[in-house]
Amino acid sequence: MQTQERKINLNITKVIHSPTLSTVLMVEEALRKQDVPTSLEGLKRALPKKVMDQSLRMILAYLENKGSILIGPKGISWIANDKPEFLRMIKKARVIDA
Repeated sequence: MQTQERKINLNITKVIHSPTLSTVLMVEEALRKQDVPTSLEGLKRALPKKVMDQSLRMILAYLENKGSILIGPKGISWIANDKPEFLRMIKKARVIDA
């Protein structure tokens, strides 16, 4: 049995509409609440308001570049950890100062 990898296409060739800050924050909040990786369609259903497809893909590309989400074969996962304990642990463990 072969598993078929599904990847979300974030390729945006022509920008028609840019997302607002409130839309970005709404998508971030919806992703934070997800316990398991979710598909693009699942994310759209989880959002309290409708979001244009291009705007959603632009937000996902931004969050992936920022390191807040991971887009893998099973879907989109929130990976950012901004708890103070975690950040202190990372600072202590840092070997190379950047």
